[in-house]
Amino acid sequence: MSDQHSSPIKTPQQLVTVIVLAFVVPVLLIVLLVKFVAGEQTSGAGSTSMTPEAVADRLKPVGTVVLAEAGGARTLQTGQAVYKTTCAACHDTGAAGAPKIGDAAQWGPRLKQGFETLVKHATEGFKGMPAKGGNAALDPIEVARAVAYLGNQAGAKFKEPEALAAAGKPGERTGEQIVLAVCSNCHAEGKGGAPKIGVWDDWKPRVAKGLAALTASAIRGHKGMPARGGMAEITDAEMKRAVEYMFETYGKPSSTTTATAAPVAVAAAAPAAAAGKADSGAGEKLYKQTCSACHATGVAGAPKFGDKSAWAPRIQQGVDALVANVIKGKGAMPPRGSAGNASDAEIRAAVEYLIAQAK
Repeated sequence: MSDQHSSPIKTPQQLVTVIVLAFVVPVLLIVLLVKFVAGEQTSGAGSTSMTPEAVADRLKPVGTVVLAEAGGARTLQTGQAVYKTTCAACHDTGAAGAPKIGDAAQWGPRLKQGFETLVKHATEGFKGMPAKGGNAALDPIEVARAVAYLGNQAGAKFKEPEALAAAGKPGERTGEQIVLAVCSNCHAEGKGGAPKIGVWDDWKPRVAKGLAALTASAIRGHKGMPARGGMAEITDAEMKRAVEYMFETYGKPSSTTTATAAPVAVAAAAPAAAAGKADSGAGEKLYKQTCSACHATGVAGAPKFGDKSAWAPRIQQGVDALVANVIKGKGAMPPRGSAGNASDAEIRAAVEYLIAQAK
């Protein structure tokens, strides 16, 4: 007589239920065990699973890309490169009323406004065009280069700005070169509230903060001053040298003046004889030491060395007038061309030397 065995599973429905439970129960046990080990609260008071941070953490991408500029500097793009990455979106098709690239008829009236006006519009934004074409990361020099590139495609003969490359080797330029090529654009006349070159009252509260604070402000930007004076290619070390140069040259009261007088003496125009006659070759020496930083390449609108057409209208003013302009400072050129220790006679000799090379 055989043994009789009975199964608790009597129907097909019971069989299906057992199979499902065989899969679901282990999975639930594993999930609960993981949460217990991790110590995560899933619901109720004190739960952190639904906080904005937790939700954002679950939704964030698997990986992220971080772009950084080594040493705080980067290589500036050409006008064509900026056009392709930023401007082409509108200027290729004429979207939003943008003048199409190469369309001389559309660009004609705009080119008549002049390069500086076009750069201003491109930098600040104009009508349907956002500031910097919508690319806030662009350096002002890159914007100007893009404007030159666009204008030249329609018949203009704009020259793309060379930035500081001509003023010295990138990363190794002196504080004086940075000041003359960049800082003086605002500090020479006190634009945007910048402390004016040679005015101790403007510099006194800044100097009180110390070199470290001034350098940090110059690098990151402060109030109306853009980061690195608007020139992204200037390294931290160069910015520090520029601040030190400004501090030492223009940030202290002169031992022979009152606290409100300019640290760099600004003399009235006077005949060279009053200051004594400069030694032979003094003009050339002073030019090479100081003036060449701007006049060798035409930085900040300075008439280039030996350029007859650029010097002609200036020569017509007469030597005395030119010497007076150098002593007092004019436009982007600071008082005495930053040669604070040069005598009036030496400055006159440098002016005469420059004039002689342009005749």
